[in-house]
Amino acid sequence: MVSESSPLLSRTALPSFLWRSGALLVTTGMIAGAFGAHALQRRPGITADNIHAWRTAADYAVANGLGLLLVSMHPRFSTHRFAGYAILGGSVVFSSSIMALVLWKKMKFLGPITPLGGIIMIAG
Repeated sequence: MVSESSPLLSRTALPSFLWRSGALLVTTGMIAGAFGAHALQRRPGITADNIHAWRTAADYAVANGLGLLLVSMHPRFSTHRFAGYAILGGSVVFSSSIMALVLWKKMKFLGPITPLGGIIMIAG
C-alpha cells in the first residue's frame, strides 16, 4: 500500500508542474502530428522534407512529454532543479523552431536555434 508520504503522491509544486507540462507536450505533439498528417500537405509550398521535419518535431514533443511524465513520478528527479526544466525548455525550443521554420520560410534565423534546443534536451 502506498502511504501518504510516498514520493509518487508528493504535494510539492515541481512534480505537479512537470506532470502538467509533460501532459501538455504530449497533447501538443499529438495535435501537431495530426495537423501535419492531414492539413499541412494542403498548404502551398510544403514539400515532403517539410512534412518529415514537422513529423520529427511532433514526435520529439510527444517523446519528451512522456519523459516529463516519468520524471515527475521519480522520487529523486521530480525535485531536481535542472532535469525537468531542461527537458521542457529544450523540447519547446527544438519542436517549435522546427514548426516555425516549416510554416514561415522567412524565419531562417531560427535554424541555428533548433540545435540549441536539442542540446538543452540532452542535458536534461
